[in-house]
Amino acid sequence: MSCISHPLIRPDSIESREYQLSVAMRALDANTMVILPTGLGKTAVALLVAASRIYNEGGRVLMLAPTKPLVEQHLRYFERYLIAKSPEGPDISPFVMFTGEAPPAERTADWNRAAAIFATPQVIKNDLIAGRYTLTDITLLIVDECHRAVGNYAYVFLAQRYLATADKPLLLAMTASPGGVQEKVQEVCANLGIEHIETRSENDPDVRPYVFERDLEYINIDLPSELKAAIHTINALIEDRLALLASMHFTVPKREKLSMKELNAINAQIQQRITNRDPTGYSAASVYAECMKLKHAVILAESQGSEVLKGYLAKIVAEGTGAGGSKASQRLAQDTSFCELFERSVQWIYELHPKPAVALGLVREQLEVSPGSRIIIFATYRDTVQLLVDYLAIHGIESERFVGQATKNAEKGLSQKKQIAALTRFREGNFRVLVATSVGEEGLDVPSTDLVIFYEAVPSEIRSIQRRGRTGRSGAGRVIVLVTKGTSDEVFRHVSAAKEKMMHKSMRTMGSMTSLPPPPKPVPVDQASIEEFTPQGPRIVIDDRETSSKVVEVLSGMGAVIRLKRLAYGDYAVGDRILVERKTARDFVNTLVDRDLLGQLKEMAETVPRPILIIEGGELYTQRDIHPNAIRGVLAAITIDMGVSLIYTQDEQDTAQMLFVIAKREDSERGEHKLHPHKSRRSHKEEQEYIISAFPEIGLRNARLLLAHFGTVQAITNASREELVAVRGIGGKTGGTIFELCRRKYG
Repeated sequence: MSCISHPLIRPDSIESREYQLSVAMRALDANTMVILPTGLGKTAVALLVAASRIYNEGGRVLMLAPTKPLVEQHLRYFERYLIAKSPEGPDISPFVMFTGEAPPAERTADWNRAAAIFATPQVIKNDLIAGRYTLTDITLLIVDECHRAVGNYAYVFLAQRYLATADKPLLLAMTASPGGVQEKVQEVCANLGIEHIETRSENDPDVRPYVFERDLEYINIDLPSELKAAIHTINALIEDRLALLASMHFTVPKREKLSMKELNAINAQIQQRITNRDPTGYSAASVYAECMKLKHAVILAESQGSEVLKGYLAKIVAEGTGAGGSKASQRLAQDTSFCELFERSVQWIYELHPKPAVALGLVREQLEVSPGSRIIIFATYRDTVQLLVDYLAIHGIESERFVGQATKNAEKGLSQKKQIAALTRFREGNFRVLVATSVGEEGLDVPSTDLVIFYEAVPSEIRSIQRRGRTGRSGAGRVIVLVTKGTSDEVFRHVSAAKEKMMHKSMRTMGSMTSLPPPPKPVPVDQASIEEFTPQGPRIVIDDRETSSKVVEVLSGMGAVIRLKRLAYGDYAVGDRILVERKTARDFVNTLVDRDLLGQLKEMAETVPRPILIIEGGELYTQRDIHPNAIRGVLAAITIDMGVSLIYTQDEQDTAQMLFVIAKREDSERGEHKLHPHKSRRSHKEEQEYIISAFPEIGLRNARLLLAHFGTVQAITNASREELVAVRGIGGKTGGTIFELCRRKYG
């Protein structure tokens, strides 16, 4: 076997493959998207390009991937094969993995010492926005699973910031499945500044010698009679709802033709009526929500089984009978047929669907033939993942679940650290079966994964390709898809196959292009690091939960000096006088119903003298079935009773520009700010509050607490430290500050 020879790649370590060398050479000439089937070494191409850029141009390499396990996998690969040196000396590791768990100061130090940085995109985006470092000396940006670079995903912001600020930019984007719609691929290319596409298929002559056989099998499964009866009941409920919508003069399909496309068409009609202030639109929206819930129940019954369906029905009943449940859940919980179905489901004492038993048989068969095998079972829903883990355990097969970080309902997610630990145990053979949701689909390389089982067919060609790519990477592998006959499983199987066929056709078309039209030249960004900080940009403190919004990206691009922190109240803080809460029109109306918006704004108004509520986009009165006078009453209470300023903006761009102007005005040199806003007439009570709220970290709320407790301003200033701290809401630090300030000599 001939190996790659390069000054920065460990000798005799990586097999020399003609197609990888050819792709890497082209990728060094321009921003390139590389489309390679899974298991054919996209990471090796990235390594070749990275080694060449560091050797010829110096600087650093930044590699992005969507999940921490995938980031960690890339880190291990580069550590194994790339010869690199830290800018801070030979004793310092040149490789670093960034996580959001590390303190910002530690990440800044790691950035300065590293030659190659591996990270999820959000953490880099947050650090750039906060000015902790720049991308100036990054000579190669690698974007893995680049098909995600659409909409507001962090890849888009980072690519545009990189191309605008790096001294010697070069971007390498990689994916196995760019998508079946050519327009989407072109959108990804535009977002990443791609100028050239390099694509290979498993049938290309230079690739074929390295392709391992991967058998694809479909196992057809009969739906049991009990679940057929349940689906019949649910379909009857759907037909009733469609008939109700038809009676309101909406165009609806027959129930047998009710696909997601048809449901979206119904929703478009409903939204149009709501926009036109037609009262039937609001009633129809709730009926539509019932249809969506019932359609989901059908899919669960067909593809997931009785236990998952039973849990879903119980959830709807709990929502419909509890406080704060949606009207759709309430009506379903009161429907006689639905309640009878729920009562029937309670009697199911074991799983009715044959799929778990079929999956168990396949696992046993594989382990008997090859006891050292690794097996991955993919399932769409977490409830199914847990069901399979429990089912395998009952039958003596150890497995572990692999799900995302978010905690949903009572079920806890896996932290990034636990995800990595689970994959390590799986690679090392501590257990043989990994049961995963979509978080395990992208890029994960587990040698000797001999069998991949799809618990259900998926309608996405990208997800289908990614799932299949977990086997056949270093040897022959099998992929088995479980398909319930006559159900959505069969539909999704054919949809996915058609989309994949279209994708390969699109790839051949795009692969024949020598280059793409040059992307628009990035607009230069005024971004300074902390060391290079200049005071011309207005200062804004942003709640760290807001960083996924486009508002923060636009503010950063405009040159605002941003600090990220967790704010107790509001989303944006400008100086010590202004807090801004941002709500979309839809979210504003939702919080009136589902959450305590007024309480939230009241707390904010008591904290600063200049509270602001920005309502972004849309028409308030058409968002939900709420009488316009109720919304007007809330707006009046917010402005008159609480003193919160209301500002309306069109979209995220408009919101960012408004915030920039507010911050610039507050930051401008127009004389000293008064410590309190001027008010010509003030009651004695307000004058007292005015004085006490001037103490550091006090604000109006705590001023009222202190005055209510002590009775007079004099009593507060004369109080001991212990007496101050004893007041509810006044901690030791704040009480100590008041005590010391009242006794400190001026100057």
